[in-house]
Amino acid sequence: MNYEVLFAFMAATAALAISPGPDNIFVLTLSLAKGAKKGLAAVAGLMTGCLIHTTLVAFGVSALIRENENIFLVIKLLGVAYLLYLTYLVLKSDGKVSLEEESRHYKGMASLFKKGFWMNVLNPKVTIFFLAFFPGFLFSDSLSTVLQFYVLGLLFILVSSLVFGSIAMMAGKISAYLSKTPKIGIFLKWLQIVVFLAIAIYLLFG
Repeated sequence: MNYEVLFAFMAATAALAISPGPDNIFVLTLSLAKGAKKGLAAVAGLMTGCLIHTTLVAFGVSALIRENENIFLVIKLLGVAYLLYLTYLVLKSDGKVSLEEESRHYKGMASLFKKGFWMNVLNPKVTIFFLAFFPGFLFSDSLSTVLQFYVLGLLFILVSSLVFGSIAMMAGKISAYLSKTPKIGIFLKWLQIVVFLAIAIYLLFG
């Protein structure tokens, strides 16, 4: 077993997680609007979704998605439709709701967990990314490829959770100060709309 390869994989994962992207921007925006706990719930959903993509890569389904444009297109369009639905819910919400109040559309931690989960699972680019990224870090000649993919997937989830969790915690602390600003709710409402639309555009055309 080559531990240097695993350490290199973890370093690369950390660099990817820190780099600005749709997921960490989503966590940052949500944590600013709802607080650290809500952001962490979304992080848990996003990371759980990574297990699905790891399984697809491990058993070769991702190769089918990559090679079949119709399957890829259907999954992509489902992801875009879900993001547009989230945008619609935010648009309908009261922009004057304070940061300390929860949106009527997402009443609890489970709802935010599911939001993060489906955003991740319905993004076929995550599976394609895993397929391109993971094979370069296989670390053993004796372990099965499936097991190695799962080890890499779990390490990816661990490192990304630490990075995203830190983003949520820091943003949550900032939200306590922002909540004292009367019009911040309206600003964050439109910020969330922009973020959801940006992720949808990224998913569709990126």
